[in-house]
Amino acid sequence: MIRTLFLLMFLPLTARAAEHPNVVFIIADDLGWGELGCYGQKKIPTPNIDKLATEGTRFTHHYSGAPVCAPARCVLMTGKHLGHAEIRGNQQASVNFPQYKEGQQPISAEVPTLPMAFRKAGYTTAAMGKWGLGPVGSTGDPNKKGFDLFFGYNCQAVAHSYYPRFLWRNDQQVEINPQPVPGQAKEPAGGVKTDSFLGTKYAPLLMVEEAEKFIASEKGAEKPFFLYLAFIEPHVSMHPPKEWVDKFPAEWDAQPYHGENGYLPNARPRAAYAAMIAMLDSYVGRVTAALERAGAAEKTIVIFTSDNGATHEGKPDSPFHIGGADPEFFNSTAGLRGYKGSVYEGGIRIPLIVRYPGKVRAGAVNDTPGYFADWFPTLCAAAGLPAPEKPDGENLWPVITGGMPAPERKPMVYVYPEYGGQVAVRMGDFMVLRRGLAAKKLFDWEVYDITRDPGETKDLARERADLIAKAREILKRETSENAVFPLAIPE
Repeated sequence: MIRTLFLLMFLPLTARAAEHPNVVFIIADDLGWGELGCYGQKKIPTPNIDKLATEGTRFTHHYSGAPVCAPARCVLMTGKHLGHAEIRGNQQASVNFPQYKEGQQPISAEVPTLPMAFRKAGYTTAAMGKWGLGPVGSTGDPNKKGFDLFFGYNCQAVAHSYYPRFLWRNDQQVEINPQPVPGQAKEPAGGVKTDSFLGTKYAPLLMVEEAEKFIASEKGAEKPFFLYLAFIEPHVSMHPPKEWVDKFPAEWDAQPYHGENGYLPNARPRAAYAAMIAMLDSYVGRVTAALERAGAAEKTIVIFTSDNGATHEGKPDSPFHIGGADPEFFNSTAGLRGYKGSVYEGGIRIPLIVRYPGKVRAGAVNDTPGYFADWFPTLCAAAGLPAPEKPDGENLWPVITGGMPAPERKPMVYVYPEYGGQVAVRMGDFMVLRRGLAAKKLFDWEVYDITRDPGETKDLARERADLIAKAREILKRETSENAVFPLAIPE
């Protein structure tokens, strides 16, 4: 009898512990769908991320919430797709709130976020990296939107430099480079050198150190933790440490980048770009090693993804993309059409790897469609938290853990006012999109069968007028007014 009572007392505690795993959500910045070894990359080694894929499940049809940084992060944090999200572009906060000298348009006070749900459920919450959803002191301050600890860049514009003057620790500026290196500069007289534009302290290394300290501090803690790591690689500017650049072949860079497409010039642009992705991979290795040291690896869900596709084109007469990136050289989109800023597949389809030992299948590949709006309901389900009210996304946790196809899902919606104004809807196997809504030239509707034509080479608009009509209906129904980021849905 005593043994039975003991088991009855013990088992519910075990069940509850199993329902509340730690969560580490890692998001890269402008990492293309084909820039990891496990997604076909041949030139840049990514052993730590590839190992994560062998220990977990790799997804082949996962999408960002938006084609650029801030709105993608808003969709992720709020679970609202771009038709309902407050933040639908990269606008600086100072446009509507002149009292703020840095930071982007803030999320309003009343909007619930994923970290708020975790903190309410008793989790310790922390974020290191890039925020971009409201200045310190605003309604979008990361401490007000669910994070007990924030360390990193509040403002995306400041994050163009890897050697900024300061980073934020909650509401305090921490000076790291008394002589900061700007993210924009002219080529010096005599030409740029490999060690040009290098400062003293490389900000991303400080942020990953902070993540390691946080994980170590949680060892043995009674409360689980939610850790959001928004690393800034491989977003330009490109000025990684020279020792990382030197790991890559000198013959890659017969031509320097002179700065013609913005950001910093670079003597070895291809090697520098590869170095940033290799460094990103090293951060993932350090984080997973920290989980092992803390004895937390077996009870932690680790998610790795990107905020949007690879860096977009520059001037027509330049061989480089913005900031000196060279996605063609690296096959960064692995055959997908378009880049960052576009609702074509190359702009929004992103890598996704999920590892959770004993729950998520190791070495599996899953083609279930999903996007950032799904993570709020999915992680609440994974952690045993109450489901969010009226989520735009789906709970994919049964699919992630069960290895089975999901039932027919809600359409995936994009209402994006920047880069000429674009809308898109993924319905089943089809993507329906239209461009130029806010430009001088309005393009026709386009329809692609993504499963058969991932490169979007064959437009089916003439044959599938029914899908265009359905997409238009969905967009009109699913788009709320937004005075800060207006975009009319086309007829």
